[in-house]
Amino acid sequence: MRIAIVGDGRMGRAVRATALSRGHEIVTVVAGRENADGRALTAERLAGAEVAVEFTRPEAVMANLDRLSALGVPVVTGTTGWSGRLDEVRGMVESRGAALLHAANFSLGIQLLYRAAAELARALRGRPEFEAHLLERHHKEKRDAPSGTALALVQRLRAIDPDRDWPVTSVRSGWVPGTHALELEGRHESLTLTHTVRDRAVFAEGAVLAAEWLPGRRGVYTFEDLLSGEAS
Repeated sequence: MRIAIVGDGRMGRAVRATALSRGHEIVTVVAGRENADGRALTAERLAGAEVAVEFTRPEAVMANLDRLSALGVPVVTGTTGWSGRLDEVRGMVESRGAALLHAANFSLGIQLLYRAAAELARALRGRPEFEAHLLERHHKEKRDAPSGTALALVQRLRAIDPDRDWPVTSVRSGWVPGTHALELEGRHESLTLTHTVRDRAVFAEGAVLAAEWLPGRRGVYTFEDLLSGEAS
C-alpha cells in the first residue's frame, strides 16, 4: 500500500517505521513547517497515495482534513483537540464522498478499558457510595488537556450514568506516552482501572492497521468501528 504521512513528529516517525516494516511504501512525509494551512497537501505531492495518516496539532488538523478530503485521499488521523468540530468534519467528508477514520487512541488496550469502564458505570449507576475520578498523565509536550482519550471515556461514562460527576485530572510531565486511570473510591475500598502505554509503537501499529482497512470505504469511522466491524 502507498501511504502518505502528514506530520513528521514522533508519531509520524513511528508510523513510518511500522508501515515500512509491514511492507508498505511511503509516498511522502509532509512536515509541519512546510504545511501552513495545508498548503503542502497538493495533488502532485500526494500522487499515488492510497491513504494518508495524519498526526499533527489541533490548530493544523482542520486544514489538513479539508485538503485531503477534497483530493479524495482517505485519511486516518490520530490528532486530538478538535472533537468539538466533528459534526463539521463529518459533513465535509460525507458531502465529498471521502473517507476518514479518527481516534484519540489507537491501542487495543484502551478499547478494552472503554468497555470495562462502561460495565462498571452500569453496575454503579444509582449507587452514591462510590465516587469516581479519572486521572490521565502524558508527556510534557502534549498540548491538549484533558486528553482526547479521557474526553472520549468521560463521554461514554456520562451517557450511561449522567447523574454522577466524572471529574478529570490531567498531568503533563516528563516523557510518559500515556496513562489513563479510572478510580472509584468507596469509604472502605477502592477500585481502579488503568491503562498504561509503554511505547508509542502501539499507536503506530493501530494507525497502520486503520490505514490498511480504510481505503475503499466512504464516510466517517472510528477505531472502534474497525475493531467491531461496524460503521458509525
